[in-house]
Amino acid sequence: MCICLAGAYQGRRNPWLTAHYRQELLQWMNSLCSLNLTRVEQCGTGAPFCAIYDSIFLDVPMARVKFNATADYAYLDNFKILSNTFRKHHIDRPIPVEMLVKCKMQDNLEFLQWTKRFWDQHYPGGDYDALARRKGQPGGPAPAPSARTSTATRRAPAVAASSAGARTRTPLGSSGGGAQTAALTQENNALKETVQGLERERDFYFSKLRDIELLVQGAMEAEPELEKDEGGLLKQIQTILYSTEEGFEIPAEVDDEEGELIEEETF
Repeated sequence: MCICLAGAYQGRRNPWLTAHYRQELLQWMNSLCSLNLTRVEQCGTGAPFCAIYDSIFLDVPMARVKFNATADYAYLDNFKILSNTFRKHHIDRPIPVEMLVKCKMQDNLEFLQWTKRFWDQHYPGGDYDALARRKGQPGGPAPAPSARTSTATRRAPAVAASSAGARTRTPLGSSGGGAQTAALTQENNALKETVQGLERERDFYFSKLRDIELLVQGAMEAEPELEKDEGGLLKQIQTILYSTEEGFEIPAEVDDEEGELIEEETF
């Protein structure tokens, strides 16, 4: 209960932090598992979690996972498969199935965040062929025709797609194409590895900051007088967490969206 309250409070005070992290997790999951999910609450079907843990262990019976599930009983079947995987690999973490299948954002966000930390620690590396593992099942709600992308596009890291200028060079001509293609491929792979390493490092420190923020807010809600103590340690920590660089502004659309989500969940 304390964590849920802190999450709502955190959303009101720093909406960009939660919204930004939520989008980062979605991009990572879609890239890893060849999915096209648009909201964290869609993880409540259980299928995305099965795919993430299959990328680690490669022994989840993905052919039995229902990626187009629309009913609670199908969600429960997926989480049963996930629970069996947890038992098999001695993962000492309860799965809050009853909360996750309600497809609420906050519950699925917290479990997805924990899953990302576990993945960072245990992923063996290499490429994960998500489509082959699930026998070509589509990855979530079908997007509009204009929004469909190839498997290769979905698998590319989101950050790399937005910042890797090496992939926007002049198209290769016919002369020396083989050698130039090989060189560009090698350069691109090196950039992707660098980006992935930076993403993991960023997520590691970001998750620590978020945990500190939740602890501070939980303590303040337990003792409201701490909120008024401007010179107190907790208040100073909170000030540091919420400070931004000069000239930085929180996008208005993120603020509005998060405000609606928080208001909905507090009821």
